Amino acid sequence: MRPFTRRAPRLGFSMLELVIALAMLAVVVGYGMPAYVAYAARGHRIEAVVALHRAAQYVVVRMADGDIDSEPSLPAGLDRAPEHGRIVYRIEWVQGADGRTGYEIWAKPVDGGPMHGDACGTFVLDGFGMRSNRDARGADVDAQACWAGRGA
Repeated sequence: MRPFTRRAPRLGFSMLELVIALAMLAVVVGYGMPAYVAYAARGHRIEAVVALHRAAQYVVVRMADGDIDSEPSLPAGLDRAPEHGRIVYRIEWVQGADGRTGYEIWAKPVDGGPMHGDACGTFVLDGFGMRSNRDARGADVDAQACWAGRGA
């Protein structure tokens, strides 16, 4: 008869435990990633709106001082959103036809950036405070939802 020997406890996971853990991870990632992407997009949209209002304040002060160039431009920091870090939107100041009272400020998604191809497209704020959005084809988009950060 063979002497009784105790086996050492097994270390590690069985294949079944590993498959169950991976399935649970896939479910969490499957539900979590779209929510995270939507949350990040909302943050980028709100940063674009804030940048447009900062740029509008700068433009109004320059126009009030009579300091208007034929080629209007925004200073460094006001020409992008966010102000620091990776550029997501380019901010542009476009003068109106009369060159004195009319202007528009655009927040265009950067090519290859996280908001390129976003349903809200380009954010537009004009000299009268009117807010609008244009998609890549130039068509109008639901501005109220976009400016609230929710998307079109």
